[in-house]
Amino acid sequence: MLTGMVILIALVCVLLMATVLIQNPKGGGVDSTFGGNSANQMLGAARSTDFIEKLTWGLAIALFALCIITSLMVGGTGAEGPELLTQ
Repeated sequence: MLTGMVILIALVCVLLMATVLIQNPKGGGVDSTFGGNSANQMLGAARSTDFIEKLTWGLAIALFALCIITSLMVGGTGAEGPELLTQ
């Protein structure tokens, strides 16, 4: 189960990196290189930007939640580790 959570976190990280790179900053960016103009013509500039921004926020929130859930699954307060080594 823990391995699945780590794989899911890695997948969300890769998707988050891709959405951040796709976003169109103030001067232009990767969005225009990878067909951003055709996406803007199909969806409209405002709609595609809103979608990418919402997707970025959603992935960031999902990453935060997955990290918290995984840390709870691992458990322990950190005080148990040194005690086990001294026994």
